[in-house]
Amino acid sequence: MKLFNKVLLLVLISTITSCSKSKVFTESDIHIIPKPAELNVKKGFFEFTTNTQIVVTNDFQQKIANQFSEKMNSAAGFNLQIVAQAPNDNFIHFFTNSQLTNEAYELSVTSNSITISASGNVGFMYGLETLKQLLPTAIESSTIVINQHWIVPNVDVKDQPRFKWRGLHLDVARHFFQKDYIKQTIDRLAMHKMNVLHLHLVDDQGWRIEIKKYPKLTEVGAFRLDQEDAHWDGRRVTTAEDKATFGGFYTQEDIKEIVAYATAKGVEVVPEIEMPAHVMSAIASYPELSCFENPIGVPSGGVWPITEIYCAGKESTFNFLEDVLLEVMELFPSKYIHVGGDEATKTNWAKCPHCLKRMKDHGLTDVNELQSYFMKRIERFIVSHDRKLIGWDEIIEGGLAPEATVMSWRGFKGGIEAAEQGHDVVMAPGDYCYLNHFQGPPNEEPLAQDGFVPLHKVYQFDPIVKGMTKKEAAHVLGGQACLWSEFISTTAHSEYMLFPRLAALSETLWSPKKAQDWNDFSVRLASLFERYDYLGINYSKSAFLITEDVKINIDTKETEIHLKNEFENSDIRYVLGDAPISESAIKYENPIKFTETTTLKASLFKDDKPIGKTFEKTITFHKGVGKSITFKEPYHDNYQGEGEFGLINTLRGTKNFHDGHWQAWLGNDMEAIIDMGSETAIQNVIIGTMENQGPGIYFPTDVTVYVSNDGINYKEVGKEERAYAKNPAFDLKDFKITFQKESVRYIKIVATNLKTTPSGGDVWLFIDEILIN
Repeated sequence: MKLFNKVLLLVLISTITSCSKSKVFTESDIHIIPKPAELNVKKGFFEFTTNTQIVVTNDFQQKIANQFSEKMNSAAGFNLQIVAQAPNDNFIHFFTNSQLTNEAYELSVTSNSITISASGNVGFMYGLETLKQLLPTAIESSTIVINQHWIVPNVDVKDQPRFKWRGLHLDVARHFFQKDYIKQTIDRLAMHKMNVLHLHLVDDQGWRIEIKKYPKLTEVGAFRLDQEDAHWDGRRVTTAEDKATFGGFYTQEDIKEIVAYATAKGVEVVPEIEMPAHVMSAIASYPELSCFENPIGVPSGGVWPITEIYCAGKESTFNFLEDVLLEVMELFPSKYIHVGGDEATKTNWAKCPHCLKRMKDHGLTDVNELQSYFMKRIERFIVSHDRKLIGWDEIIEGGLAPEATVMSWRGFKGGIEAAEQGHDVVMAPGDYCYLNHFQGPPNEEPLAQDGFVPLHKVYQFDPIVKGMTKKEAAHVLGGQACLWSEFISTTAHSEYMLFPRLAALSETLWSPKKAQDWNDFSVRLASLFERYDYLGINYSKSAFLITEDVKINIDTKETEIHLKNEFENSDIRYVLGDAPISESAIKYENPIKFTETTTLKASLFKDDKPIGKTFEKTITFHKGVGKSITFKEPYHDNYQGEGEFGLINTLRGTKNFHDGHWQAWLGNDMEAIIDMGSETAIQNVIIGTMENQGPGIYFPTDVTVYVSNDGINYKEVGKEERAYAKNPAFDLKDFKITFQKESVRYIKIVATNLKTTPSGGDVWLFIDEILIN
């Protein structure tokens, strides 16, 4: 049977080969991401067969050749022989060119052979990655793919990265991710020619690395009370007595394995050991590290402000940190050691006798200068061990340490300031690089942090800021994506947030600026998605989702809807009412206008067939649209929606409470009176609300409707109640109050605010629309 299968496979290969002889490639057939610096397509192609050989001259080449051969064997059934001497034809070989820079490579494909040239291991590896992207996407298959032409176009590629730092920050402190997922992520970084994995190993909510001199850091600091059933920012304060079972950590053997694995893939692992803040997990383990030594528990969720920080006045604090850093540097050979330095609320320092003495002894005028002293002292220690300190842009405050590198996350400002001072910079501005933010319509997305960073926004990122001098730009090492994990607890969710935005970032950091083109990238992305499918990556397709921009003219009571997705020239078609989405749907070309209640359905089309998720929206022209509305307590200045008619204009809000469609009350009930102008028959009232307990937004505890014809005497006609319940998600809810039909002029709606959060804070009440029917 095995012999029969082999014969069948050879027959198929022979058939495919004869069909492939007529194939002519053009540049439009080549979908490499990130795009190479130079690429020239020539006539003809190289064909892989069972006779193809790989010529190697050292152990590293042998290793990557084995990996490539295994992939080819899995997908095509070709067990490529690896040899030391080149045959006459049909072979791949590696050529060492010492003139090329470290990560640069050249790839030359002819019908006879494939040559990958580089000065070292990383260049050879990147050349092989590009060769894989010249092959059919099925090369990523784990099972044999039949009816496939295993050919690559004859090309000449000359390629090298634009920036030396092309990174991903992975937060494993807020939620712990197992070693195997870290290694899988390293594989995917290498696939995208990215070369830095910044591991966020320490934060308030978990200490994730074994330190042998301080075992409590993982015995205590790596675990917390399980409150995963509550919103991250709505969890109760833990105590030292709470039973902590949720968490995990990497042993030093785990770390060695991760680092060795990454090194073989050309990825430098940069550890982040936070200080002086984001260290409550360490203080829970060793309370004496804080100013006042109060026992605390490892927090289960968000903490703000962060006041429990390392004491900068005690020598024992620095002894501890130096001991920790010594073990860390022994495990991580990286040039850089990240020390955090962000979001330290220094109120304890201002009243701590140890800190006050330190300030007096060193002539420091305020706590910002004390933080600068802290960072400069740590930097001296790190530099004395031939490493470089890097920290978030707050390390600028009070004065930068002499050789410090700044990672700019609060926009570009900190990076620009550091470069002006002659310091190296890694740009990671949240508006472009924070992949924990929403990437698609919030109503369609999994839980994410507030903010909107869609795929095309990531592609717009450029670490070199307009106006920088050449000298300042030379200090920009590159850029980095950041994935914080407060709301991300599974590998599937993590993958969804990373891909394909990481692909967009890889191109902005690798490819020459002049080669970057969003429309061209969009075309090449389709092939990358096929590769993701073969690899089982849970990537997001949010960029294809149809979104709307809705406007209303209150005077004419006409609503206008604009439809789009992230790609230009998308074939979007729509239908109205109950009509099904089909190839006869109306092609969207201009904004759609409505003057009466209508359901709109739209879909992206490919080859005259609907693909992806159907967009559906009902515009409800209820009886209250454009009527007079007054409030007992005005809505908050920060959340005014569309203003005067914001709750009676047909426009509904999304789960993004910054979308401009929500009006909000802080600590107060919402009481509104709508004047219908004349007696009007009504029988239900609907109130649109939101709950996002993290920032203190809660559903009302009840909504009551009253009616009147004189505006003075009101009677209650209905009420809907909802008791408080813990809710870790973002949710929208319509409160619907139905009653016997009445003819009334005035309608009073009272939504009762919860008043106080479980932790004692003020409560926000958000409302997007009041519908009168």
